[in-house]
Amino acid sequence: MSTNIAMWSGPRNISTAMMYCFGNRPDCVAWDEPFYAFSLVHHGNDHPMRDEIIAADDKDWDSLVAKCLGAAPKPVFYQKHMTHHMLKGWDRSWINGLTNAFLIRAPERVLTSYTKKWSDVTLRDIGFVEQAEIFDMVAQQLGHAPPVVDTDDILNDPRGTLNRLCEACGIAFDDHMLSWPSGPKPFDGVWAPHWYNAVWASTGFGAPPPEPAPLPAHLQNIADEARPSYERLKAFKL
Repeated sequence: MSTNIAMWSGPRNISTAMMYCFGNRPDCVAWDEPFYAFSLVHHGNDHPMRDEIIAADDKDWDSLVAKCLGAAPKPVFYQKHMTHHMLKGWDRSWINGLTNAFLIRAPERVLTSYTKKWSDVTLRDIGFVEQAEIFDMVAQQLGHAPPVVDTDDILNDPRGTLNRLCEACGIAFDDHMLSWPSGPKPFDGVWAPHWYNAVWASTGFGAPPPEPAPLPAHLQNIADEARPSYERLKAFKL
């Protein structure tokens, strides 16, 4: 049996670096945003490379759920999930069958990074509300908070934070998680050429970026809406 780890975050949250961190473990299979194509089809929003993503990936909810819950060919099955891909009206209870963890980042940092790649952004696009909803569901089922890690803690102390995360997920830490080869990875999603240029240039976790410049008013309004969800999870970070 594999340990199927679902890491729940929004975009621009070092989520791809975290996937590379786990994907570099010899005992791990990584899956990049399983529900991306599904969300594009059923939500209908425009995104870079939308047609290519829809054409390339599985779009059937039941099929995707079965794959997420199924056994992997290696002991660790790491799934990089975007919380906003979990659309309203679709049963999320299957998530409780996974080993769930949550990756958080201050909304101002997320929006600063996001708008460098795609200017059209709403609160839903950054997934904070959905992340809190999924966190609450998992915590209720477990009877305690699932593991939460903050990107700043990972960047400031990758070894210590990843050790705590692995212990909370029931797996051993592996030194391979601290670095990875530069360039594209075989498990990258088809959208990688648009979004992943910075992480392709990386070979490990870098230093935290400086504090972002003040946001324009319309983006600060989104950050203010997202902050209660961020602070809720931050209270439980490892």
